[in-house]
Amino acid sequence: MEFALKLKLQTDDLIAGCLAGNRVSQKELYELFFGKMMAVCMRYARDRDEAKDLLNEGFLKAFTNLHKYKPERSLESWIRRIMINNAIDHYRKNKKHKNHTDIDVVYDHGEQESVHANLAAQEILKLIQKLSPSYRTCFSLYVLEGFTHKEIGEKLGISEGTSKSNLSKARVKLQKMIRDAQLDIR
Repeated sequence: MEFALKLKLQTDDLIAGCLAGNRVSQKELYELFFGKMMAVCMRYARDRDEAKDLLNEGFLKAFTNLHKYKPERSLESWIRRIMINNAIDHYRKNKKHKNHTDIDVVYDHGEQESVHANLAAQEILKLIQKLSPSYRTCFSLYVLEGFTHKEIGEKLGISEGTSKSNLSKARVKLQKMIRDAQLDIR
């Protein structure tokens, strides 16, 4: 409990400094959340450079809108939401829907064989980054962030069925990439 209180006091001081335009406070806030927010951005980007761009754009939006932050909310979750929305905006700007099909009902692939991956988290992230932008974004929003298909459709300007289709195809592609990666390890 003591750690949580120290973190709250630290972030309160940093927020006050950032609102006053203090560059040192901005740098400290950036460094405090860099790792966690970079991990969020990596889920939506095709590589580390694109993730850094998303991260920096997201922090710029956070600093610009810090006056809208409500202290009763977690600062980390507020910044996280900005990062996710920034990634969605980036996706919309670069929308390439070559790899999706608009359907009402997703094709059921039946019982998939269980894939027991012994791949490290970084290796799995690299595989996710190899997915097309539409598959990667739907997969990340649904699996990693917990959005519903309806919410994903509204955010990305696609139908709920398209979101389901993109997720289904992303899972199939990831399973194949994981199996292939495991074969390469042996």
